[in-house]
Amino acid sequence: MPTPPPRRARFGLDTEAGVLRLSIAATAVVAGLGIVFGLLSGSFAIVFDGVYSLVDGVMTLVALLVANLIATSTATGGLRRRLVERFTMGFWHLEPMVLGVNGLLLTGAAVYAFINAVDAFLTGGRALHFDQAIVYAAVTLAICLAMGVFGVRANRRLRSDFVGLDAKAWFMSGAITASLLVAFAIGLAVQGTSWAWISPYIDPTVLALVCLVIIPMPIGTIRRALADILLVTPPDLKAQVDTVAQDIVARYGFVDYRAYVARVGRGRQIELAFIVPAGGAPQPVEHWDRLRDEIGDAIGDDTPDRWLTIVFTADPEWAD
Repeated sequence: MPTPPPRRARFGLDTEAGVLRLSIAATAVVAGLGIVFGLLSGSFAIVFDGVYSLVDGVMTLVALLVANLIATSTATGGLRRRLVERFTMGFWHLEPMVLGVNGLLLTGAAVYAFINAVDAFLTGGRALHFDQAIVYAAVTLAICLAMGVFGVRANRRLRSDFVGLDAKAWFMSGAITASLLVAFAIGLAVQGTSWAWISPYIDPTVLALVCLVIIPMPIGTIRRALADILLVTPPDLKAQVDTVAQDIVARYGFVDYRAYVARVGRGRQIELAFIVPAGGAPQPVEHWDRLRDEIGDAIGDDTPDRWLTIVFTADPEWAD
């Protein structure tokens, strides 16, 4: 019997899906610890940390599904053919949607937690069990730092927006947890001293400060996702395509060209229309195909994530 091909590790650095699966598993652990320890210790900051991780985990799961759809639609095989029949334009447009929703949800959760922290501070604070809170913070901080480093190392080769955002989220969670750990250690240290009166205010104060730090952090991701959704033309890609098109126009004596480019998630959509002189000598189809190959090679980055359309016409209206 033929030897079956080796299976890739389900949780590994070699694929985007493997990194995201491991992240989801770790997030489930952190979220469970946060909710349980938060309720036991009486700390809303810990509960928020758990809920924040839970939201991030759900969105990472959605990101994994989208990544699998994109990979399947650009691969070969029967499943790919069935997907293309129903979704002929691919799934790249889902990536910025998921990234944008993820950023909005994380920002919204932080804003809500900040409002809750201010309310708690104004109403006398919260009493909590600092020993249980410190155990949670120490364990969670170790997990967050390990997953953040893991994601950064994996993304050096994968170059995935999903993995990059996921690693950033782990470091954000680690920053939250580190702040909690410091605050809870201070709270435990002042017990039985003349400073014990600050204990009820530690939880809402640290929560408010953490929220003020993390609220702006996803804004860059949200802005990038919105630009992709709105098909805002990326200047660097447009300049690259214009350079190639202008060279082709000059060398082949074309009248002009029109270039339409957009970046949608990991996908690059490029449409080029060259206006040829009217009444020119007819050329075989193979001639135009060779010219398309030359243009495509000049643009570069010929991967399944590049959507390139090149047309030739003597009527400018077909190009506009």
